[in-house]
Amino acid sequence: MSDKTAKWVYWISTGLVALVYLGGAAFHISMHDMVKGMYEGLLHYPTYIIWPLAILKIVGGVVILWRPNAMITDWAYGAMFWHLALAASAHLNVGDPGWPPAVVTLVALIVSWLTANRVRKVKSAYAPGAEAAAA
Repeated sequence: MSDKTAKWVYWISTGLVALVYLGGAAFHISMHDMVKGMYEGLLHYPTYIIWPLAILKIVGGVVILWRPNAMITDWAYGAMFWHLALAASAHLNVGDPGWPPAVVTLVALIVSWLTANRVRKVKSAYAPGAEAAAA
């Protein structure tokens, strides 16, 4: 893949992930009663996690776009990976058809992480291409 293609792939996948997370946070905040009903009735989750999750979604979306340093960004990618995997699992386990957005975002997140070191100046020691960045 050429550098130009890698840049396009990275920014499209990263933008999609950030859009999902920032949009999800906005939805959690603006439609709190609806989200509360879904958490209580459908997913059987405690509702006290709605506000912290909304805040963390904002932080995660901003961090992967801004990339202040490699460690914080790697932590955000890891947290998003587990959040999306568990979200897809939760929706599947209750028979809710809301799992495809989580799976699509999970794939976009993986693509973003795999292409980040080719595009960004702040390099992760754990992503592919780290060997070349260290040399």
